[in-house]
Amino acid sequence: MSPAIRGNQSLTFAVLTVAVSSFALLQSLIVPVLAQIQLEYDTDQTTVTWVLTAYLLSASIATPLLGRVGDAVGKKKMLVVTLSALAVGSLMAALAPSIGWLIVARVVQGLGGGVLPLSFGIIRDEFTGRVTGALSVIASLTAVGFGAGIVVAGPIVDSLGYHWLFWLPMIATAVAALAALVLVPESPVRTPGRLPAVPAVLLAGWLVALLLAVSQGNKWGWASVEVLGLLAAAAVLAALWVRVETRVPVPLIDMQMMRLRGVWTTNVVGAFVGFGMFASFGFLPQFLQTPSAAGYGFDATITESGHLLLPSAVASFVVGFLTARLIGRFGARLVIVTGTLISGAAFASMALFHDTTAQLYAATTAQGLGSGLVFSSLAGVVIASVPREQTGVASGMNANIRTIGGSIGSAVMAGIVTARMNPAGFPEESGYTIGFAILAVGMLVAAAAAMRIPDIHDPATEQTDDAVELEPDAPSPQPVTT
Repeated sequence: MSPAIRGNQSLTFAVLTVAVSSFALLQSLIVPVLAQIQLEYDTDQTTVTWVLTAYLLSASIATPLLGRVGDAVGKKKMLVVTLSALAVGSLMAALAPSIGWLIVARVVQGLGGGVLPLSFGIIRDEFTGRVTGALSVIASLTAVGFGAGIVVAGPIVDSLGYHWLFWLPMIATAVAALAALVLVPESPVRTPGRLPAVPAVLLAGWLVALLLAVSQGNKWGWASVEVLGLLAAAAVLAALWVRVETRVPVPLIDMQMMRLRGVWTTNVVGAFVGFGMFASFGFLPQFLQTPSAAGYGFDATITESGHLLLPSAVASFVVGFLTARLIGRFGARLVIVTGTLISGAAFASMALFHDTTAQLYAATTAQGLGSGLVFSSLAGVVIASVPREQTGVASGMNANIRTIGGSIGSAVMAGIVTARMNPAGFPEESGYTIGFAILAVGMLVAAAAAMRIPDIHDPATEQTDDAVELEPDAPSPQPVTT
């Protein structure tokens, strides 16, 4: 293959689009069919929830870890590895003979979280003239893919069976891995270093302890020895993890970097927006599928409930193409603050007005616009806030914290919704009302953090003052208005 073809930015972008879309789709494809999987494997609701949780946990660890490895050994190599892991995990899931095997397969699929920082890094290293637009579109695919997965799950299950929720991603990611091997150029930017194994283990430890406690609180009792012990273990391991990260020569998540204004602010925003998006998308289908005899709900099928999220997915994707222009004109700060407030208003609407599908269609469309504005803007701010050689780590950190926020959001929402059940065995309507109201409050916290984001207008040419100080030998960048 000639260098001209290998360096073709359109081909590279197409491969990255398939990679990120596949990972995002796999986050949510199984959400509407968890009840069917529960029946298929004769298990309980708590166990089947780990089909989603295990994937998110694995992605939380793999995202920063593989971003760091990609910076050290080559982003193209690790992109091929992560796509191969997605393909293998999908094959395992499609052939899973038991719920335990399926959960293990989802852990393998979660390694695909590395596609996010690797894709961001490849765009920054290889693209010229349209970095901001490419970053915005790729970032928006994370939100769009999650919503689209819920939308397309019903038709796939109805026509092919739920196993094809894994067969189709396996085919797509296997082709994308081969295309990445042939078409994507290897980045010349390298940051050699050792693998941060100990921080990764500690991060996994406190996340598992926290999510187990949150997900099992209603079943075991919030004051039970098991739950309190897990929460205590999570606190201790988290404190130890932070201490280790500040002392090891090669951290998994750079705590020094976390002090940069452009980094910590985007991470707080990403965590809360991920919290809201995963929680709302995870439970809106269940709300719609609830029989109207319960006093709420719409007796919707899997396909019908997925249709409600289609406007959100479309709105989020379309706004991704417009974000670069909006940032150029108004600045990243205003765009992100606006996105968080729109999302907050959407969640408040879901809490207060959910008697008709028209009300929910309006709310989910607004939520898609808001999350699209935020997700497609954050990547550019992060990259402009760190030196070029740390873009993989920084973007991986942001994507990781977003996933962590999403996993916690799903668990918290589950605890709220299932806290009170009616005689028919369905959650009380008040659980959904309280849950969505809490998501709206979370967006207000995200908006407050967004007010501190550096006011970047062109991530391709601008760097924050903090990034310039960390990269003193780089050419003088365009100043950023703060």
